[in-house]
Amino acid sequence: MVRVAKPEDRQYAASESASDGAGKTGGPTEYAASESASVMVRVAKPEDAAMLAKLRFDLRASLHELREEEAAFVERCTSWMRERLSERGSWRCWIAEREGVIVGSEREIVGSVWVQLVEKIPNPIAAPECFVYLTNFYVQPEQRSQGIGSQLLAEALSWSRSNDAELVLLWPTERSKTLYERHGFEPADDFMELFL
Repeated sequence: MVRVAKPEDRQYAASESASDGAGKTGGPTEYAASESASVMVRVAKPEDAAMLAKLRFDLRASLHELREEEAAFVERCTSWMRERLSERGSWRCWIAEREGVIVGSEREIVGSVWVQLVEKIPNPIAAPECFVYLTNFYVQPEQRSQGIGSQLLAEALSWSRSNDAELVLLWPTERSKTLYERHGFEPADDFMELFL
């Protein structure tokens, strides 16, 4: 089921202005908040930053050795995320909330995905002038295999298409590759990188 977010409904508010924040207009004025069983996906707001920072910590701690204590990282990351979620810039985030599970005064965030709209230099040929970088895609381990990741990814891809992005770029983990393949992603052959 898809529910269109209504600005007056604080719980499901996910409205955006007609500008996407990167100078383009004509995009959708409201984004859908999709539901599956007892999970709702919506655009993140600045007040979600602390819970999102905790999810970021959980994601990175599950993959790498830590160099920063959890409390210090969550404080630093919360500030960064709150700032990005407050502006009408190039970053967007969608969250999946579990209905009926309250943490403090907020619903529990069980997953999220971030995207950044990256502008390209103007081009005189018929080619899109932006692409999307998809990152920090995480669903809590106990919430996986329930379609939550697919819902989050579908929202991010829909927004990317509505902004005329040429492609979506990401670095998958081995575990996430099958999810991306189910949504049409393919390995890139013409990509190069240099670690500095």
